[in-house]
Amino acid sequence: MDFGSTEDIEQHGFSGFVTVSVLRESACRQVPEVPGVYLVIRPQPQPPIFLDHSTGGHFKGQDPAVPILELQQAWVIGSIVTYIGKATVLRRRLRSYMRFGDGEPAPHWGGRYIWQLADTANLLVCWKATPDEDPRQIECWLIQEFRTRYGKRPFANLSD
Repeated sequence: MDFGSTEDIEQHGFSGFVTVSVLRESACRQVPEVPGVYLVIRPQPQPPIFLDHSTGGHFKGQDPAVPILELQQAWVIGSIVTYIGKATVLRRRLRSYMRFGDGEPAPHWGGRYIWQLADTANLLVCWKATPDEDPRQIECWLIQEFRTRYGKRPFANLSD
């Protein structure tokens, strides 16, 4: 799979391509209630600006912020995909992710680097329903494909 453009991603069955700000405002109502995988995309070509703090919630008392140097080292030059996630129910999982980004202590520790990007509200989220496949396997495959192409996992994926 090519992770270079939204058109390439759309050709692989992903839909939505909704900004984080719209998902937050709508409580993810446009996201289907099915199993699937999702991508967080930063379509802007210029390098990101990283924040010292995170808008993410303190889950189990832990601050989600990491040093800017860690974010810089994790950044993947040349890819618009910043995070690959899975869900047994896409709407519920993305709603939890948006709540976490709003500072609530939601259980979505993975992908937390996203909430230290200055342009988080403009990130795009797309999803692919996988009703007949295990989302965990699809997520693992997507991360492996990404790793093969870019030599490391997506920016906000903290594990494979």
